Amino acid sequence: MEFAVEVKNITKKYERFTLSDVSFSVPDGCIMGIVGENGAGKSTLFKAMLNLIHKDGGEVLFWGKPLQDKDTALKAEMGVAFDTLCFPEILTVKQVGNIGKYTYKNWDAARFQELVTRFELPEKAEVKTLSKGMKMKLNLAYAMSHNAKLLILDEPTAGLDPIARDELLELFLEFVQDEQHTIIISSHITTDLEKVADYITFINKGQIAFSKEKDALLYQYGIVRCGEKDFANVKNAGCIAWRKNDCSYEMLVEHRDALKREFPHLVIDNATIDEIMLLTVKGERT
Repeated sequence: MEFAVEVKNITKKYERFTLSDVSFSVPDGCIMGIVGENGAGKSTLFKAMLNLIHKDGGEVLFWGKPLQDKDTALKAEMGVAFDTLCFPEILTVKQVGNIGKYTYKNWDAARFQELVTRFELPEKAEVKTLSKGMKMKLNLAYAMSHNAKLLILDEPTAGLDPIARDELLELFLEFVQDEQHTIIISSHITTDLEKVADYITFINKGQIAFSKEKDALLYQYGIVRCGEKDFANVKNAGCIAWRKNDCSYEMLVEHRDALKREFPHLVIDNATIDEIMLLTVKGERT
């Protein structure tokens, strides 16, 4: 398998927070979703990957190569959009596009114009007058207009209404459909990632809680809701974590179909990404 990105044991220490020994790999042509609570370390991870902050340990490889500060060719293969704009607020949307001509050798003005039109961005509007959602769309238009092979996107659907979010998700799927392009996307909206991601990496308090194929999480994991009588048996038959409610147990299991065969009388529901995250963090462990 060819990897677009390999994150190996990345560590970044602050006084009150540590991104600790983070590792995961992103195959070419895939979408990796990064999820976690506010302050979990998602933005710190992205900045460490891109050498925007000093790493205290570990390395990151892009297509097998480390990113060097002077490696403009490798940087040109990436499009990056954080949740804040880095353009002067007095510039218009059109002027932001003009900057691209002097920044990237492969700048595609026609592509930028296409995305500006698709996103319904007013060309003559100054950046400071744009809504939060419009600013993110401008970020994306800029990041996707120089023929990048990899997009690194920090909360790109935050602040957008459901229709606008769906349009962006469709655009992301178009981007990777040739299997030559890759996206790493962080989001609090796990239902968005359920629609488009191939892999999910969950960061909790600066550490990797899990990094797995999305389909394995959605189609293999399950939630068992049972009473005291069944709890002990299920706990010893593939339970990952559990939580006790007033008069029942809620249990996260990794192989729901196998458990259904073993305990046909139990109610085993499909698990959402949110439920898996919640029980992984808040539940008691086996």
